[in-house]
Amino acid sequence: GITGAFHYGLQVSIINSPAEYIQSFIRETWLKRYGSSPSAEMITLMWSFIVSIYSIGGLLGSSSAGYLSVRFGRKKAMLLANIPALLGAALMGLSRLCGSFEMIIAGRLFSGVCGGLAQNVHIMYAGECAPRHLRGLIAITASTSIAVGKFVGFALGLREVLGVEALWPILLAANAVPVLVQLFTLPFFPDSPRYLLIDQKDKEGCI
Repeated sequence: GITGAFHYGLQVSIINSPAEYIQSFIRETWLKRYGSSPSAEMITLMWSFIVSIYSIGGLLGSSSAGYLSVRFGRKKAMLLANIPALLGAALMGLSRLCGSFEMIIAGRLFSGVCGGLAQNVHIMYAGECAPRHLRGLIAITASTSIAVGKFVGFALGLREVLGVEALWPILLAANAVPVLVQLFTLPFFPDSPRYLLIDQKDKEGCI
């Protein structure tokens, strides 16, 4: 769950670093396809889609969080959130190789779905699993992880790191790292006691 929050913070900040490179990529791709340069308004429109589509994905993910957390449980819902995250990272990372700026738009949408879903389920899961005397401390891990994710995103976007024209696809795909951490570690954690007792009627598992 912490890695989901970290992923959210990373995605929010990381898209601003290679802005001019992505806009240049849109211009070059458009020129190769249609034989003419796109207007400044069209580039601005495509860039606006890339930036704002993450919020639409977040809305979709947040809207499905309640259903998925009851249908599959908190832990499995967060594991399911890894699927759109990895798909989004793959689309954005391969966009330049495939010559498609639409893949960046689709990748941002899938990343937004992961962010919206993981953020909501993480708070439920952490609050329900934490001991009573640590519940407040555990609950703020979401906001702390978002802040750390934003910091790492800005740091990776520096020109001395990945914020150069040749490496911007790797920068956009960097959100796969925290997702893989969650994918390989979360299965070893127990499910929410509240989910086991109320939704699954599993009193022994809850205890």
